[in-house]
Amino acid sequence: MEFSDKPNFTVAGVTDWTAVGGHGSDTTLRTSEALAREILILKPKETSAAILAGNTGEHNQTEKRLRASLAGDPGSFEANHQLGEFYLHEGRYTDAIPLLEGAHGIEPADYGNTYDLALACEAAGKYARARDEVKGLLAARDSAELHLLAAEVEEELGDPLSAVRDYERAAKEDPNEQNYFAWGSELLLHRAIWQAQEVFRRGAEAYPKSGRMLTALGAALFAGAIYDDASVSLCTASDLNPTDPEPYRFMGTVEMAAPDPLPCIEPRLKRFASEQPDNSLANYLYAMAIVKRQQQSPDPQALQRAEVLLKKATALDAKCGDAWLQLGILSSGRHDYSAAIDDYEKAIDANPQLGEAYYRLGVAYDRTGEPAKARQKFELHDRIEKAEAEAVERQRREIQQFLIIPSGQAPSPNQ
Repeated sequence: MEFSDKPNFTVAGVTDWTAVGGHGSDTTLRTSEALAREILILKPKETSAAILAGNTGEHNQTEKRLRASLAGDPGSFEANHQLGEFYLHEGRYTDAIPLLEGAHGIEPADYGNTYDLALACEAAGKYARARDEVKGLLAARDSAELHLLAAEVEEELGDPLSAVRDYERAAKEDPNEQNYFAWGSELLLHRAIWQAQEVFRRGAEAYPKSGRMLTALGAALFAGAIYDDASVSLCTASDLNPTDPEPYRFMGTVEMAAPDPLPCIEPRLKRFASEQPDNSLANYLYAMAIVKRQQQSPDPQALQRAEVLLKKATALDAKCGDAWLQLGILSSGRHDYSAAIDDYEKAIDANPQLGEAYYRLGVAYDRTGEPAKARQKFELHDRIEKAEAEAVERQRREIQQFLIIPSGQAPSPNQ
């Protein structure tokens, strides 16, 4: 498969987070940033070593045999490499590195050993050393797997500009599902929203059965305020594998943050709750979709159904603070402030950093004639909100935004 049509953009540099792109309220912007980070969870570090198959007894025998082989011939490339590779696959990276280094000293031109050494260094957090090894390999052999590994290491070293260029090179040389996804994820993380959409859309066209590609496309479309298309992409992802909770988690977040209810989402979340009735998240997300719909067409029976689902979510997971918070909101809507106070207190117990719960608890205390308690909760709310805003600012400064220029347009001198 060849890389079809070139991208119509170039990543020219990075800039401060104050140039952050996005649409809608700050809440929507924060949601889109959170979804971009969540996408990274769907991007397994496939360059890292997998655990060897087999049982522990077999592994112990293998290790014993390999150690004996090395003891018998410590100057052997094969003995050093094989034991180092074994430890690499076992996740024992600090044990693997000196053995792979020993093999590298014996046969420095061996590609497989040097690649394993770079993997072990990356996994052990020795990113500068891993980068040096990858650069040496790239000087002799240009390949997608090396560009992918280089990109992973460069991102860890705080060089996103080099990382995104290597992700692009990997996708051009081998346009497989993993490389499309890695490239698009890097673009989205650094707020190149429209460009991420382009890459994920192309990836979804090439791999229409990839649920994670469609999920990522949905997140990128949401970041660009294309809410209906975002929901369709997420719903399609959930239809590919209805038992996978990830698309539902994303669509529930999108549904709550979007300005209006998104038509295809509520039926999918209903399916999620029906097929996984003992899943607290499934019950909570379906309940919130029902609540969202009440903004347009209030229905007391629907609200009762939502309340049942929320109570089930808290029964399944007492630490589901968001469900307790919503139960308190429903109780407040009925002017049952005593029940609301109890629910808000449980929300705070489940998640002491849930700022909205403190604010609403303050309102409930104010309504019940306890101004001192109300004032205390409002102060706690303000403190949490301030700390959260500072954390968001720090995070934005750490994740720089890409500067993008369209194809055919020369970069400005300061780029």
